[in-house]
Parts: sequence; structure tokens; C-alpha cells
Amino acid sequence: MTTDLKNKFDSIIFDLDGTLWNSTANVATAWQKAKQEVDYVKEDITREVVQSITGMAYDAIFDKLVPYLTPEQRKKFQALCAKYELEVLNTKGGDLYPDLVSTLIYLHERYPLFIVSNCQCGYIETFLTLNELEYLFKGHQCYGTKSQPKFQNIIDVVQDFDLKHPVYVGDTQGDYDSATKAGVPIIFAEYGFGTTNGEPVARIQHFKQLTELL
Repeated sequence: MTTDLKNKFDSIIFDLDGTLWNSTANVATAWQKAKQEVDYVKEDITREVVQSITGMAYDAIFDKLVPYLTPEQRKKFQALCAKYELEVLNTKGGDLYPDLVSTLIYLHERYPLFIVSNCQCGYIETFLTLNELEYLFKGHQCYGTKSQPKFQNIIDVVQDFDLKHPVYVGDTQGDYDSATKAGVPIIFAEYGFGTTNGEPVARIQHFKQLTELL
């Protein structure tokens, strides 16, 4: 990785899951607890299952996860999963990627930082509060706020904060597609959950490599 992107951007927008932390094990625990409260969900919820749908819009996750449920059952199960997810994460959190905090501090001194994720309301706040990172981020937006696609949430952040040359950092094809549709270049985190067949402005194998790039 030799790309030099210094002085090319005025801000950085991050994806959360697979980019800043990995919470799949504890999310699986929470969703499995929800599954045990109802009698109509067939499959156990494993870490592998959660990781396979990470990055999708929160409603779409449950459409894919339990397509055989009635809309009412799916809504109830999703609400239980969301409730237990925040309860578990508020206690146990997720695994921060190596050198995350020191790298964010470095970047914060040079750029305004933001988060845009397809998660439910309260999830980004849990990440920030639990890890005492609120002071490093100027703003954030999630699917749960307006139930709109990620590209539109990226656009909203760009417009709300008057960003002229932002860059997005994400780890899935969905991130690539969303950033591209929003007109924002993307740095692809290859250590995360997905791959891309697109052409990001750079690829990183470790979060700390952002200090070399930016």
C-alpha cells in the first residue's frame, strides 16, 4: 500500500461493524436469547450467521434471517433482538480492532470524524459511550434514525456538516456501493467482513495504516 492521500480529503466517515469493531459474538448471544423467548424461530443464531448479514439495513437483516415468519412475528422478533442486543453490548461491547484508539486520536487531530452505519438507533451511541470515544466524532447517522439507505445517510452527513471532500472507510461491497452512490470515495478495510469488486481509492489490511495514508 503506497497510495498517498494526505491533504486530499477534509473529513472521514467510518462504517462501524467490521471497520471499527467486531461485535458479532455478543450480538449472536443477544439474538439467541431473543430466539429462546419465542417458539417460531427455527434456527439457532450463531456468530457466523450474524457476520454473514452484517452491513445490511437492520430491517433487511430480519427479512433474510427469518423469511418464513409473518410480518407480525418478524417485527416482534426483531424488536426482541434489538432490545437484547443493546443490553448485551452495553455490558460486554465488542472487540476493537488493533490500534483503533491511537489511530482515531491521530486522525481526529487532522480531520472531523463521522460514523454512518446500517444499525439500529442506540448502537453507535453504545459503541461511543462504552469505549469513551464520543469526543473523537463530530457526528453520526444510522439506518434506525430515518429507515433510509446508507448512501442517503452518507449524503445527509455530507450536507449537514458541509463536507467538501469526504472519504468513507468501510469493509463490504454494500459500503462500496453506498459510498459510490453518494459520490464519496472509499478506502476499503480488507481486514473486515467482506470483499469488493470495485476500485476503492486505497485498501488497508490494518486500521493503523490510515495514519500512513491520511
